[in-house]
Amino acid sequence: MTNPSKTAPELAISARNLTLTLGSNAAPVDILRGIDLDIAYGEVAALLGPSGSGKSSLMAVLSGLERASGGTLNVAGADFASLNEDGLAAARRGRIGIVLQAFHLLPTMTAAENVATPMELAGSKDASARAVAELEAVGLGHRTGHYPAQLSGGEQQRVAIARATAPRPGLIFADEPTGNLDVGTGEEIIDLLFARRAEAGATLLIITHDPALARRCDRVLTMADGVIVSDTRRAAQTTPAEAAE
Repeated sequence: MTNPSKTAPELAISARNLTLTLGSNAAPVDILRGIDLDIAYGEVAALLGPSGSGKSSLMAVLSGLERASGGTLNVAGADFASLNEDGLAAARRGRIGIVLQAFHLLPTMTAAENVATPMELAGSKDASARAVAELEAVGLGHRTGHYPAQLSGGEQQRVAIARATAPRPGLIFADEPTGNLDVGTGEEIIDLLFARRAEAGATLLIITHDPALARRCDRVLTMADGVIVSDTRRAAQTTPAEAAE
């Protein structure tokens, strides 16, 4: 799974023998069983696999939401394997944006406040203005003062995308971001997510069961039983001039 030609500064994510074991010492459950993975800056990768294969657990570890049990992990220049929970939380700020299936907006905060709060926690002095600008960019400039309960599912996911991308992180993780949406709204959300990622030049890792979405990615990783079983890169597009050579 590793490309030895990639040097460390070119890699957004570099993992070696990454493991995750949950449960008690008497009855441990191996969730991730030795993941080796390099993802370059700016790459868009889809993560596929059946339920229980370890996809969401791998994303949780790579994004710093879960601490690995073993192995080495460098994410955006930070040594995630050596950090405790507080250290991981600090390392995520400004580096990582996360979009989840269930939106996870704070119900007592307006759309603008949901977007601004992570930036405020990271010390941004213009968080409110940036939040409004980001909501305008995702088509919700007229909904900045609305609460999540006043928004449709698609609008809530747009707020979640704005929250994830507003700090301009180098990495964006998305776990089944259209899972709670109808097909038409889901397609709009994916188009928006890809557009915001492209504007920021960010790396994107997206969990999906949709083959059509996977085909839009540079790379498709497939998991089974806690390991990566295939790693396929999309063939480079050839121009007519190159084909004639």
